[in-house]
Amino acid sequence: MTGLRYVYAVCRPLGAPLQAALSGVAGDPPRLLAHHGLIAVVSHVPERDFSEEPLRRRLEDLDWLTETARAHQQVVDALTAVTTPLPLRLATVFRDDSAVRVMMEKHEQDFLRTLDRLDGRVEWGVKVYVEPQAREPEPAARPVSGRDYLRQRRTSARAQEDTWQRAERFAARLHATLSAHAQDARLHPPQNPALSGVSGQNVLNAAYLVPRAQSEEFVEIVDRTKGEEPGIRVELTGPWAAYSFVDMTEDVGAGGPGEGA
Repeated sequence: MTGLRYVYAVCRPLGAPLQAALSGVAGDPPRLLAHHGLIAVVSHVPERDFSEEPLRRRLEDLDWLTETARAHQQVVDALTAVTTPLPLRLATVFRDDSAVRVMMEKHEQDFLRTLDRLDGRVEWGVKVYVEPQAREPEPAARPVSGRDYLRQRRTSARAQEDTWQRAERFAARLHATLSAHAQDARLHPPQNPALSGVSGQNVLNAAYLVPRAQSEEFVEIVDRTKGEEPGIRVELTGPWAAYSFVDMTEDVGAGGPGEGA
């Protein structure tokens, strides 16, 4: 089949097959491309969408971007179920199989070191939110004077400040506890609710690298904190491929689909 090569991830040879009928980006099933002791998981994608100029335009199309990201994540999730993948960034594309192998040769030692560090580990995400009703106390009775109005404003401000301090203390304790039960941790910037569409104000947005064998214990620790503090919501996601703990993939595929042409 002709077309460019879309690369999802690099891993070691699989100990079990990928799930049957797995569909990838542009509807093409992923396949395995071997080079030395590494495997690149790739699909064929059309040049009309994934060559340099069309891809730049496509990445501004939110519907197309959402569909592509969903297909990309579906393949990485399937890989995570059977191995430890090193996920590459969205829309990492090469001209042909030869160009993919050149990339693998160039980064072989970095890939091997990273895969050794991530082997048998998965990423869990934990977010802490202050619920909207906790941030905005119920208004008191209608003020009857300017002095009464100012008193209510001060009371409301103190209540919100107390809520924030309580949430920050809770998030700091939780992060310290989870970090002690993980092999590595990353703090990401809090999410903007206007962009994420999630209710509440995000006060902790963290990722934890956890051995698969210890994941059940990790999940139980998080679950025990839910409902511990009124007005504070804890969300757990995962297990994921260790996106937050891969530091060397920004340069992979930086030459785009022109490489190997």
